[in-house]
Amino acid sequence: MNEDKGAIKKIMIILSKGSLENVYAAFVLANGARMEGIAAEIFFTFFGLEAIHKKKLEHLHVATVGNPAMHMPTMLGGLPGMEALASNMMKKEMEKIDMPEIPEFLDILTASGVKMWACKLAVDMFHYTRDDLYEGVEAIITVGDFYKESAGEGVHMLFI
Repeated sequence: MNEDKGAIKKIMIILSKGSLENVYAAFVLANGARMEGIAAEIFFTFFGLEAIHKKKLEHLHVATVGNPAMHMPTMLGGLPGMEALASNMMKKEMEKIDMPEIPEFLDILTASGVKMWACKLAVDMFHYTRDDLYEGVEAIITVGDFYKESAGEGVHMLFI
């Protein structure tokens, strides 16, 4: 039996959300792939662009409104200060397990060979420029370009 049959050769992660928990999920999955010798690419679109926007990437928050995993009523999650409180608590817990902060994590991903792409449609929609984005972003590409990058056997796609 061919042991390589069905092997994951490349993971393509589409990050559409800019909340702290979604960004970390994408980064941990990409980093884990690289640690396993699997190629990894992240396509940042819509609010996921905040993870690579130089002025916004250090100010990401945990989503408290409409997040069932917060185990609190939506109204409570919307109270002033709740998002900041939850974000600070999560950051403290991540610090305890030596989870790198977003800027450092981006550097780690870049150094490990993770390719990062910004969605042209979203960049245009938010009026961003190349200069607004983290230096490790390979390019601003279209969805069609992303699909071309995704071609091949053993490629898996994740949407976050």
